[in-house]
Amino acid sequence: MIEIHTWNTPNGRKISVALEEMGLPYTVKTVNISKGEQFDPAFLAFSPNNRIPAIIDPEGPGGKPITVFESGAILLYLGEKTGKFLPADLRDRVPVLEWLMWQMGGFGPMPGQVHHFLLQPEGPARDYGVKRYGDETKRLYGVLDRRLAGRDFVATAGEPSVADFAILGWAWRHERHLVPFDKALPNVTAWYERMMARPGVKRGFEAYLGG
Repeated sequence: MIEIHTWNTPNGRKISVALEEMGLPYTVKTVNISKGEQFDPAFLAFSPNNRIPAIIDPEGPGGKPITVFESGAILLYLGEKTGKFLPADLRDRVPVLEWLMWQMGGFGPMPGQVHHFLLQPEGPARDYGVKRYGDETKRLYGVLDRRLAGRDFVATAGEPSVADFAILGWAWRHERHLVPFDKALPNVTAWYERMMARPGVKRGFEAYLGG
């Protein structure tokens, strides 16, 4: 049974959703980041960047245990392990990799900064941060909306991919990003509702991850 060391965050939810969708048995080990548990030496031993999530798979390649940290790497590992939600054909896989990297590099760090500045005291610094990162977050939502025009899923046809799971983890917090789903983002809205209606996704968001 895979151990997921995590907390109730967008990056944590990516992995609980993927595990449920892939039908992999797992157990949750909560890492309370509000109490600094991510700095525990036992956790740092397999997640050296002191970030959640990280997994321990006792049945890794060759039947030997393996640890994986960084949510994008975990999604790729799980896709390889199961052969699900990650196309085998390289041409089909490239869009999945592109949109997964898009999420990791932008649609995560940018809304994360919005979260940060919204929690700061009122004043010029807060206003600057919210505008700077809020504008970029809205731009990224626009990129996603254009991508989803005429498509059910971000990078694949017929079923979602690990890229959808990654992006969904952050879209889940769209209200915190000050980005309402309305007429301005019709394709994102339809995709979000489509994804959230999937039984595996529902279970992934209902799983207790702490918080």
